[in-house]
Amino acid sequence: MGKLEKKSSNVVWHQSHVTREMREAQAGHRAAVLWFTGLSGSGKSTLAHAVEEHLHGMGARTFVIDGDNVRHGLCGDLGFSDDDRVENIRRVAELAGLFVQSGALTLTAFISPFRRDRAQARELLGDDFIEIFCDTPLDVCEGRDVKGLYAKARAGEIPSFTGISSPYEAPEYAEIVVPTGSEPIEKSVERVMAYLKKRSLIGMKEGA
Repeated sequence: MGKLEKKSSNVVWHQSHVTREMREAQAGHRAAVLWFTGLSGSGKSTLAHAVEEHLHGMGARTFVIDGDNVRHGLCGDLGFSDDDRVENIRRVAELAGLFVQSGALTLTAFISPFRRDRAQARELLGDDFIEIFCDTPLDVCEGRDVKGLYAKARAGEIPSFTGISSPYEAPEYAEIVVPTGSEPIEKSVERVMAYLKKRSLIGMKEGA
């Protein structure tokens, strides 16, 4: 966990004159991180983007941090070893925290297979962290695999592939569990939206 504990020296956090609360008031909703986790093919990205589209239609400030996208740049130097997965999630959690300070409802779509890493993200983000488990059986995920990644993993062509040669540790206490393998996407979006309303994260604007 050395990468997580390492801190830069000779730097001071700069506090903006425009506060998070001011940004949230302008946006008309509270900020939070919706952390979608699940196996490859479980529907994380699909659901995250569908929820974002719904929130955007309500006038909310949103952004999806997608697993594939960050590996093109921010995490382009990382592979898929256990240590690199830990560092990948650490960076994403830090980035999501900055988006929260901007007043945005921030959605992340990452396998994030290890409970300890999600626990560290939760510790970093505190009450802003909302874990959403996309609960889809492995066989369903394999059936959706248009890229053929599972087949390559089973053939030994992709090492450390989650669900095949590397474990996925399902959440034990996720705020939201979505049966993405069996219910329509519209129902899954409604499930997430109902939770956000229950937590009073949205609805500050009249009619939202």
